[in-house]
Amino acid sequence: MTTTATTTKNALVVRGGWDGHQPIEATDLFIPHLEANGFTVRIEEGTAVYADADYLATVDLIVQCNTMTTIEPGEFAGLRAAIEAGTGMAGWHGGIADSYRNNSDYLHLIGGQFACHPGKHASEHVGDASDNFLPYRVEMLPAAEEHPITVGIGDFDLTTEQYWVLADDYIDVLATTTLPAREWDAWTRPVTAPAIWTRQWGAGRIFVATPGHCVEVLQDPNVKTIIERGMLWASR
Repeated sequence: MTTTATTTKNALVVRGGWDGHQPIEATDLFIPHLEANGFTVRIEEGTAVYADADYLATVDLIVQCNTMTTIEPGEFAGLRAAIEAGTGMAGWHGGIADSYRNNSDYLHLIGGQFACHPGKHASEHVGDASDNFLPYRVEMLPAAEEHPITVGIGDFDLTTEQYWVLADDYIDVLATTTLPAREWDAWTRPVTAPAIWTRQWGAGRIFVATPGHCVEVLQDPNVKTIIERGMLWASR
């Protein structure tokens, strides 16, 4: 008799922080994709789980959507150790690129940090999130043409927050976006920032996409496909 073994992977979803990024609804959008690809998914509404070294050693992928808030030293140490040992990490927008401003080592781990999202002119403000929504283009780099996360995807346009990201050159950038210098801005030339990148940290892979302010943006076919592929790519 022949027995076929079924390999199940473990995914940990850590969500919370600022409600404006819809952490519950946003992560719920991607959990079925993980389950369809053989992951058993555990959901945590905070970072305490990162201090559980025995559990994290069993995790193949961490999907984080946890904007701002804080992380305790022991929790961060557990997260970093798990990634260095091979656990993958993936996320989008402020849920990964604007987390834990109290911990500079976290910023070092991720490789790119949200700095701002320049909005409309003050005369156009209406007092809600749309004040920061601008039309912009995500531009694929040559490295994206054959990368499993972005293969077959060309440049695409969004109307949402456009992230100005501070980054280092140890990230592998797949796509960028260019923020213009408008007549009322303090900067005097366009600034190009990474929009999609990966990072190798120890034995672990990290994937970041800056689009993803809300579910509507995440449902854009290009954004959704990139994040779905990015999670699988990052996994152990």
